Amino acid sequence: MNIQIFGIKKCFDTKKAERYFKERKINYQFMDLTMLGLSKGELQSVKVAVGLKNLMNNQAKDYKRLNMDRIISANLQEEILINNPSLYKTPIVRNGKQATVGYEPRVWDSWE
Repeated sequence: MNIQIFGIKKCFDTKKAERYFKERKINYQFMDLTMLGLSKGELQSVKVAVGLKNLMNNQAKDYKRLNMDRIISANLQEEILINNPSLYKTPIVRNGKQATVGYEPRVWDSWE
């Protein structure tokens, strides 16, 4: 398995995801979204697995500030996501072409 966890250090669900993989002695790579967002390629891969709408945190302050609920164009939404990592729901856990958003241990169990 090649696990990548994209999240925010202060996020409770991100911490739980890290603990899940640590307890099972599964190596993972943590990417802090406050420092590095998803690249365009990573965004495309995750979007195919979970859908664009599932990636966005509609409770985020920036979601409302940027009027994300009014933007219809998926291309524009993707561009805004790339430039504003605070809009992602976390954690985003990726295993190759498979991905989840949020704390999803039942899905991760099937990856083993």
